Amino acid sequence: MTPLLSAERLSMRYGTADVLSDVSLGVAVGDRIGVVGRNGGGKSTLLRLLAGLEEPTAGRVARGRDVRVGVLDQQDRLPPGQTVREVLFADTPTHAWAGQRRVREVVRGLLGLADEPDGGEVILDRTVEQLSGGERRRVALAGLLIGPADVLLLDEPSNHLDLGAVAWLAEHLRSRPSLAVVVITHDRWLLDEVGTQIWEVVDTSVAAYEGGYSAFVLAKAERQRQAASVEARRRNLLRKELAWLRRGAPARTSKPKFRIDAATALIADEPPPRDAASLLRFATTRLGRQAIEVERASLGRIGPDGPQVLVPELNLTLLPGVRYGILGPNGAGKSSLLALLAGTLPPLAGTVTRGSTVRLAMLDQSPVDLDPTRRVREVVADVAEHVDLGSGETLSASRVCEVLGFTSQRQWTAVGDLSGGERHRLHLTCLLMTAPNVLLLDEPTNNLDVETLAALEDLLDGFAGTVVVVSHDRYFLERVCDEFIALPGDGRVRPLVGGVTEYLRIMAAEAGGSGVAGSQAAAGSRGAAGSQAAAGSRGPAGSGRGGLLVGRPGSNTPAASAPPAGRLVRAQRAAAARLERTMTRLTAELAALDEAMVEVASDHARLLVLAEQRTRLAGELADVEEEWLLTSVGTP
Repeated sequence: MTPLLSAERLSMRYGTADVLSDVSLGVAVGDRIGVVGRNGGGKSTLLRLLAGLEEPTAGRVARGRDVRVGVLDQQDRLPPGQTVREVLFADTPTHAWAGQRRVREVVRGLLGLADEPDGGEVILDRTVEQLSGGERRRVALAGLLIGPADVLLLDEPSNHLDLGAVAWLAEHLRSRPSLAVVVITHDRWLLDEVGTQIWEVVDTSVAAYEGGYSAFVLAKAERQRQAASVEARRRNLLRKELAWLRRGAPARTSKPKFRIDAATALIADEPPPRDAASLLRFATTRLGRQAIEVERASLGRIGPDGPQVLVPELNLTLLPGVRYGILGPNGAGKSSLLALLAGTLPPLAGTVTRGSTVRLAMLDQSPVDLDPTRRVREVVADVAEHVDLGSGETLSASRVCEVLGFTSQRQWTAVGDLSGGERHRLHLTCLLMTAPNVLLLDEPTNNLDVETLAALEDLLDGFAGTVVVVSHDRYFLERVCDEFIALPGDGRVRPLVGGVTEYLRIMAAEAGGSGVAGSQAAAGSRGAAGSQAAAGSRGPAGSGRGGLLVGRPGSNTPAASAPPAGRLVRAQRAAAARLERTMTRLTAELAALDEAMVEVASDHARLLVLAEQRTRLAGELADVEEEWLLTSVGTP
């Protein structure tokens, strides 16, 4: 198929640094391509080059005849002084654009307007200066989707979008099969729902993978497996060379120089002895029986017109070691709830009690005020030179930086030269250096690349304290959190046993299954199985270690009731645990058989017997895995 856009031997250099080198690729009709890679690795540069906003150092970008390209970058450049109506429709009469089905769907899905043109007069008549950051993002995205583009180049379109809007966006893009989309996003759920290809920008080149994010992860895992096989052969050769070098003195005089050089090269290529991610297990001050308790608190803000109450009465107990996900639409009070827990926003009424041993750290969305002339390593060391890992082991500031993606060379980069995502990552690194035992994270995934997100998820797996997360990243929420709390925006607080899927279902039911909420429900039902898989070892949403206590007698906040079939739930969990132990045993037996087969490779009779045993064990393991999957998915 003739490409709409193509890049031929594309190279880009800033100063002395190569960002892209000899990149050739193309975008054809109907392609939906997700772009992933480290912050600062060249993703946004690639999009700007494809859009023609920058000229490459070498190579060229070709555009098909009459191809129309729409670009959404991270800076929403809306014309000042204009209203939303003027930005989107110019002088087009309302009846003209309202008569177009696609335009109505975009306006309803992103701006929350009703089918009737008069349903959104308030927001349509607001000026650009009156819009919040999230509203500006929605207007900019709506303008692109309404327009006549053949190719959309989207840089972080899900920033500032809530779960419902992201679900709607995925559904909308799927419904336009001829539209080509190239999207940079950290939202792995969106990549899985929409993507048919993944471009990974790594080491100044671009590697292409077929399928969405899950297929990309599997393909990359296979590549790493192959690399591990090569590494195993290298280590085996290394052992032989070292043994040869250590032979007695009479043999040393006759050693050929090329053998010594080969052994030296192998030794120099020896990788680090420990996995960096596994090192970051911060020791925390032991929490008591509860971390934070909120009693009959009124959550709200003091505005120019007086108090604005978001939740009239809130009762909430956060227990040690539990990870909570806070869900809700924009403006429902999620960030305000975090500020209430942190103590930066006092309750309008009621009390908030924090345990005496609580060491709290909060990552919020406000810009971090850092000296642009300071180096990354210096900023982190200002917080602490070392962090205690427990058992007398410590980790240096430099090592913590490496774990979160700052290489030794990047650590000496000035803060002013960092990308937005790198600054966000630096702020997170500084927070972790304080060794907290309660983490409050407000949109922690914004501007982080997928590799850093995976490292952050791995870090939180080993974090012994309490975590409260506000995020619109569905993949991250279901991967990290044990319990879920909904703030639907109606002044109530709801515990969610079914996690994100239940939240989308509730929002759809309250909206009557129309508009954005209807899209949420559809996306939620489609993505339920994939979301459970994304949750990994944490199991299904809501199956965590318990700890959500919402509502008390006399409160207007609904209480979290115990499952009606508690005995059945316990039996399901016990069955799942038994099956996990069986899978562990069978996996170990398979590994032992593999080793035995290698040892008897020349004995064909014995090899045949072992191969039959392995086939039987592999079949048994597959059956147990299928039973475990069915049991786990059905366990609340």
